[in-house]
Amino acid sequence: MSQIPLKFRKKIPMRKCVISNQILPKRELIRIVKNKEGQVFVDLSGRANGHGAYIQPNVALIDKAKVNKSLEKALATKLTDEIYQTIISTIENYWD
Repeated sequence: MSQIPLKFRKKIPMRKCVISNQILPKRELIRIVKNKEGQVFVDLSGRANGHGAYIQPNVALIDKAKVNKSLEKALATKLTDEIYQTIISTIENYWD
C-alpha cells in the first residue's frame, strides 16, 4: 500500500462499462451521450449534457454491444450502424 495518509490521497472516479460490466477508472472509458433532443454522440470531454453510458475502448466489445443491444438499453434509444461506426472510428483514432 501507499505511504500517503488516506486523507491526502486523491479519489479516482470509477465507472461501470455497460457492455462488460467491469468497474474501471473513468479515464479508461469512452462516454456515449444521449442529449435532450435524442441525439447520440461520443463525448470526448466527458462533460456534455445528457444521459451518458460508459464503454471500454475495445472494438470487439462494440460488436458484442450490437448483438446484445446493451448500449441501446443503457441509453434507452435505438442506435444506427452509423453511430456504432463513429464509436469504432473514435476508438481507432484516440485509443489505439
